[in-house]
Amino acid sequence: MIFSPKRSGAGLAALLGAGVTLFAIVQPALAERIANPVAEFTGVDKITGRIITFDVYINETVQFGALQVTPRVCYSRAKEEEPKTDSFVEVDEITLDRKIRRIFTGWMFAESPGLNAVEHAVYDVWLKSCKQSSDVPAPEAGKPAPDAGKTN
Repeated sequence: MIFSPKRSGAGLAALLGAGVTLFAIVQPALAERIANPVAEFTGVDKITGRIITFDVYINETVQFGALQVTPRVCYSRAKEEEPKTDSFVEVDEITLDRKIRRIFTGWMFAESPGLNAVEHAVYDVWLKSCKQSSDVPAPEAGKPAPDAGKTN
């Protein structure tokens, strides 16, 4: 069979068109991220064995033992989508000499809690979920946030 430039160009265009159509059919729709105002964390005190779940509003700080947890964003997907829940979090430790030391900055993933959980000598903290609301009252603008998750 002899290919002429006219024939091979048309064949190539048809092949590319079929490939684009197939890609559009096979490619899943990209799910929109949902920005949530509340991040839900689970923490464990390794000394007492106490496990606690606590809510933190975005850009607010809650103290869990000697740790201060501050989520900056918390994203999830619609319920009918594959779950993908992540939060950008900063965790500080209050040292024995009352200094604050950053021990974690990064993304936490609820579906893979062991991937980027905070593993401290006494406390572990990981993201459980992102929520649209909380039973904990929202902090008022201009007032410092209470230590809602503080443990003794």
